[in-house]
Amino acid sequence: MKILLKNISFAIGIMFCSMNILCEEADDVDSVSLCDEITIVNPDLYENLNTANFTFIDAEIVDDCLRLEIGASGCDGNTWGFNLVDSGAIAESLPEQRYLRLQLINEEACLAFFEKTVSFDLSPIQIDGSNEIILHIEGLESSLNYKY
Repeated sequence: MKILLKNISFAIGIMFCSMNILCEEADDVDSVSLCDEITIVNPDLYENLNTANFTFIDAEIVDDCLRLEIGASGCDGNTWGFNLVDSGAIAESLPEQRYLRLQLINEEACLAFFEKTVSFDLSPIQIDGSNEIILHIEGLESSLNYKY
């Protein structure tokens, strides 16, 4: 009987340990950003931003990610780099407003036209005490409403 109780206690202990490990792994997945890049808040960079020519094709916000689809000339678009830069200025309105610029870094010297989608984590531009921001992205025809 003692051996049976020891085996049952051991089995229950193993179950609790494995459940704890599974919970920790699930927490780690939630904390990982699902966006490609992080939004940068830098007034100097915003003012002096140089970008290659591009065209906005589509823009949408999904959870805390801003997904931008752009088109530009290049060889295949695989070497393109992106930055989304916030001015640091917050327009005091309801809801508040922020101003951003997209930078395309494109060293490709081909004349073909390619489209590419990139997403940016908007968490760095959230405002304490607020749950909504209007985003003005230079070159994008309409503003976007970011609710968090």
